[in-house]
Amino acid sequence: MMEVHDGAELCFPQLLNTSCRKPLISWSDAVFLCFLLSSVSVLTVALNLLVIISISHFRQLHKPTNFLLLSLSISDFIVGLVFMPGEILRKTSCWYLGNFMCSLYMYFTILSICVSVGNIVLISIDRHMAICDPLHYPTRVTVRRARVCILLCWFCSIFYSSLFVKNDPNQKDRATSCYGKCLFQTDYILGTVDVFVTFIIPVTVIVVLYVRVFVVAVSQARAMRSHITAVTLQHSVTVTSRKSELKAARTLGVLVAVFLLCFCPFYCLSLAGPNILRTSYGILVLCLICFNSCLNPLIYALFYPWFRRAVKLIVTLQILQHGSCEANVL
Repeated sequence: MMEVHDGAELCFPQLLNTSCRKPLISWSDAVFLCFLLSSVSVLTVALNLLVIISISHFRQLHKPTNFLLLSLSISDFIVGLVFMPGEILRKTSCWYLGNFMCSLYMYFTILSICVSVGNIVLISIDRHMAICDPLHYPTRVTVRRARVCILLCWFCSIFYSSLFVKNDPNQKDRATSCYGKCLFQTDYILGTVDVFVTFIIPVTVIVVLYVRVFVVAVSQARAMRSHITAVTLQHSVTVTSRKSELKAARTLGVLVAVFLLCFCPFYCLSLAGPNILRTSYGILVLCLICFNSCLNPLIYALFYPWFRRAVKLIVTLQILQHGSCEANVL
């Protein structure tokens, strides 16, 4: 039988034997965590919504690479809308929403992470083909194929995320769980598979592709500098196009690097042991994942002029005008 020294410490005082204890977090820490995650959540939702509207509305932005960014922004939007508010509730108070909402929250959280990882892999493949095989890139990477790849990414992530909900111990065995908590738990085999599927294999693919992109990009940049003074008009257009591709590779390289920096600590702690994720270090790495979803639109704003122009048209409500989708934002 559970020992209870103070009924106020329980999430459900009327259920003495099955109620969870309230989170042991000080008032100041709870206020700080609420303020931090709430601010980042609002900023993440707002910024990613601007990206979603920009790429969806303006036809000039309907390109394969931009559709990959659109898919990534949708997953980041889910992080800001679902994951961050849920973490505030889980870390600062009891979970009063029931087991079904806990499973639904866990499902959307895992889904957003899986889709983000898949999109980063697709972006790496896209930049690899654009830099390493530029002659065949326009014919091989089309809008239609990009959409198919994005749909496959979401479909596989939806199926993969459902495996965790089916194996949720809170749903399978009520006797081992208490009321008032929403824990991310899974069996050892599925947890091991998850580390390989969502971390080791994708990160290996991303690093290998971008190392090759970096090597080819450096050699192309040197070649362009050595021939820049003796080019024809036609070749000048080609050089300008290559510079544009190299700039896009650098920008998306920053995106991938930030992604790895924010996600690697979480999986490193997962490998060290699941209990570590429940400590203050676990809260810190979760905040890093949240912050990554907020950083992505800021990277677009910093490196992409089209995003700044699109945001200006959205904020000033010019997109409500007839024919605004044809506006020049490039």
